[in-house]
This record gives sequence, C-alpha cells and structure tokens, in this order.
Amino acid sequence: MPVKAPSRPHLPRSARTYRLRAVPPRRDPRSCFAGESVRDPNMSVAAVNVAAMPSHLHEVLVEMFRDRPVLAAELLAGPLGVAVPTFQRASLSSGELTDVAPTEYRADVVVTLTVEETPVLAVVVEAQLRTDARKRRTWPAYVATLHARPGCPVLLLVVCPDPAVAAWCAAPIVVGDPGLVLTPLVLGPAQVPIVTDLPLARRSPELAVLSAMAHGHGARPGQTMVFEALLAALNVVDHDHANLYADVVLAVLPAAARDYLEAFMSTTTHRYQSDFARRYFDQGEASGAAKGEARGEARAVLAFLDARGIEVPDDVREEIASCSDLDQLDTWIRRAATASKVQELFE
Repeated sequence: MPVKAPSRPHLPRSARTYRLRAVPPRRDPRSCFAGESVRDPNMSVAAVNVAAMPSHLHEVLVEMFRDRPVLAAELLAGPLGVAVPTFQRASLSSGELTDVAPTEYRADVVVTLTVEETPVLAVVVEAQLRTDARKRRTWPAYVATLHARPGCPVLLLVVCPDPAVAAWCAAPIVVGDPGLVLTPLVLGPAQVPIVTDLPLARRSPELAVLSAMAHGHGARPGQTMVFEALLAALNVVDHDHANLYADVVLAVLPAAARDYLEAFMSTTTHRYQSDFARRYFDQGEASGAAKGEARGEARAVLAFLDARGIEVPDDVREEIASCSDLDQLDTWIRRAATASKVQELFE
C-alpha cells in the first residue's frame, strides 16, 4: 500500500492529513515497499559493520527520526505493515520518560502523531546496535510511561542495522501474567526495502540511506540502482545531513562495496553524478591534497636532519611526521637547514 508523503520542502507538513493503512501480509517474497522496484534476487542482506563506529552510527540513526519524525509512521505503515491511524502532523516529543520513582528513562526518539493537537499514536524509536539485556528491560517502562502521558496507543519501534541483533530485539518481552507482553516492532536489514525508485528516494531520503546501508553490498546491477537512489536522496537534504549520511554509508559498507560507491560517486562521466557527489569529493580531494602537502613537508624536515647527521629521537620523528600545520612545517624546514641539534627546531 503506498505511503503518501508530500515532498520534503513542505516539512513539517502540519496542514496535511496522512492516511497510512496497514499493509496486508505479503506472501510474495518479491513484494516490496510501495514505489520502488521489486527486490533483485542477487541482492542480499548483510550486517552493518557496527564495530567500526558504534557511537556515530547510533547518532545518525537517531538523527534521521529527529530531523524527519514522519519517517517513523512511514516505516510502520510500509515495510512493517502496521495499521497507523490517520494523522495530520508528526512531531517530536520529550524523550525523558520519568515515572514516579527516582529512576529516569530516556528514549532515543519519541514521535507523536496528532490530529488537531490531539495525540492519536505515540512511537518510541530506539536505535539498537548490539544485544543489551538491561536495555530490553527498560522498554516496557518506556511504553507504559509514555502511554500514561498522552493517553493514546503507544508502539515501540527498534531500528537494528545488524540482522542478529534485530532477531534478538524482536523476541517478545514477558512483563507478567496474564498476557502482559510487549512485542517490539523491529526494522532490521531484512525489513528495509531495496529502494531503487528515484522519486521515492527523493520523497523519503532517510529510507534510501537505510536501503544503501542494508543492501549496498549486493551484486550489480542492483547495487548500482541502490546507489543511484542514494545520490538522488542526498541531493534533496541539506548539505550537512548529506555529508553525514554519505559518511555513515561509506563507513558501514564492506570494503569492496565502499570502493565501488566511491568510484561511482566520483566518476565525472556517470549520468547520475550529482551536485552533492561533486561537492563531497571536491572537499575530499582538497583535504587529501593538503594532507599530501603536509606529508611532503614533514619528509623534507626529516631529510634535512638526516643529511646533516642529526640524531632524531623516535618521539620527535613521530611529532614531525604527524604534523599537518604547513606554517609550522615550513619553519622547521628553515631551521633544519642550519640546525646542529634537533632541539633547535623547537627553540
């Protein structure tokens, strides 16, 4: 069932009414989220490399919902097939879920869907990168405390880049009898649709970013189509978010997929090359050129010292080699040309 969302420039879309209905259970494994192509059989689901950048990845996932709260409703009604009530506005609510006891609970994101300022659904969004039994025990408290605040139904949406963690998070949490059980709604790599439709990527850029993270490692041509959708998405978000999303996608992809994406983004002949890609790699090239110049200057300092037979301790050699201040390196070069001992560089 299509999820109708207005174009991004009209956020926060407070004057629009959303009719997000549940998607019937899918019997066709090739079915997918409304608007994008069917899944390529050569595409598969991979675990995101969360070990490399856990804090940064967590913050980027949380930022997606903070920047665009309606994403929670789109994911619930789309790939997760949840019946979401008609609403006019999706807005952030306080993530501090403190009860009468002194313990304070803080959810990653709380999104409230409203009609004429009346809450119709609240969604606790948690980004979970690894198993944590203590965290699972707090989720029922999140839901119960939030339910007591606006008095509307509450759902728990857990976003997990790793399939094993997603399976662990999806297990029901038995709070007590009779029937007091919380079943988290989990969006793992298997639930993230493969976004290859460019208009869909522009309407929901965060979904295209999640798609690239989950499916960007697949075989071509499906991989190319996923990356084309990613670039289309990065072109409609602001510059800071585009850089942030590109960085996290490049960081979590396997090395081969990362190399292919970098080549895909940097080529000047590809018809889908975007303004963002040019900016992103122009910045990278400028930064790389500056670093290369600094390394050359540092080698020159050390070469002068070696040629003059001046002993350079390992810690000093490391300090010179790692210096990126071109003015400082220029000063050292001049001093190295006449120095009789290494200490004279720092006088």
